[in-house]
Amino acid sequence: MKKNVLIGVTGGIAAYKALDLVSSLKKKDLQIKVMMTKNACEFVSPLSFRTLSGHPCEVDLFDKTNEDPISHISLAKWADLVVLVPCTANVLAKVVHGICDDLVSTTFLACHCPKMIAPAMNVHMYENPVTQRNLALAKDLSYQIIEPEVGHLACNDTGKGKLANVKDIEEAILHSLCHNDQLNHKHVLISAGPTQEALDPVRFISNHSSGKQGYAIARAALNMGAKVTLVSGPVNIPAPKGAAMIFVQSAEEMFEAMKEQSLKADYIIMAAAVADYRPSQKAAEKIKKSAADKTLQMIPNPDILAWIGQHKKENQVVCGFAMETSDLDKHAKEKLEKKNCDLLIGNNLTVEGAGFKTDTNIVSLLKKDSIEHLPKCTKEELGIRILETMKEIEEEKKKC
Repeated sequence: MKKNVLIGVTGGIAAYKALDLVSSLKKKDLQIKVMMTKNACEFVSPLSFRTLSGHPCEVDLFDKTNEDPISHISLAKWADLVVLVPCTANVLAKVVHGICDDLVSTTFLACHCPKMIAPAMNVHMYENPVTQRNLALAKDLSYQIIEPEVGHLACNDTGKGKLANVKDIEEAILHSLCHNDQLNHKHVLISAGPTQEALDPVRFISNHSSGKQGYAIARAALNMGAKVTLVSGPVNIPAPKGAAMIFVQSAEEMFEAMKEQSLKADYIIMAAAVADYRPSQKAAEKIKKSAADKTLQMIPNPDILAWIGQHKKENQVVCGFAMETSDLDKHAKEKLEKKNCDLLIGNNLTVEGAGFKTDTNIVSLLKKDSIEHLPKCTKEELGIRILETMKEIEEEKKKC
């Protein structure tokens, strides 16, 4: 069943960023409705939000053209989550003190669902003791505050007051909607991204891994109530909010981090694309270009997944990944057994919609006694499926 998100847009210059938020949330298969203050309409047209959301954009508490005479109550009952983005100092003051003099403030008070506020304002307005008291009161009322960023503001001042990154607001919304306690009290350790094996101070050997799948699994684990540690190679995506991050560069660094963290993890997921080999020597200075052929001496990197499989504790559940270009199930089954995994996810790089840098995946899910071919899904959906399967495996282990 689709979740319903009500966005309240107030009269600040950051109102235009709410357009990106609505567009992105709509692609997440959510139902989105937007309400605006009249001041917000000075910055962004209601028509834009109507077009992006697919629903009428409400502005006036007493709109004679609206067939619903109590739209503020109807919107409040409809919403599974209400978010004020951006929220000005004025509207913040209203909603924490129960002032209802327009559609947004009245609807917000009537909502009985979780409430979020993403403030955006001038740094001096934000730092004013009155605003800080209102923010503290909002937290006391269990409203989630999505903290503004420090940066250069539209008024040319610099400081805290810039609207939080739209991706961070989206992540907070998805976390609130998806959060459950399936993995409460569980510690999930995940590796993600590529490793970089240095040739010299300038060059390195790596692969095309973006880290998207490992990061998606981390977000899914957080939404399921787990404590998450993410060991990440070099990537260009934001860290999941709430995860303990350990950044590494080489396979050896990842090995040391995973060994140490594996001692306290319940579930371990090796989603990183770790280089199998590294140069036998790293040149102290940049290797100069020459006409002569260059031959690299390579040596094996430690096999992280094999080590974890050999040293896993009782009831600890280990999931590996196998990236192949042919005979996927055969090679994946061999890897599952050889590395002593409980679960293995097989990717075929030649299949469209799977593999590196995509937002979707098409995989084989292998357990010791079964192979299941999953249809194309988002990497977030696959993350949920992996974690649910690991929980099932853990429960089966405890019965034995």
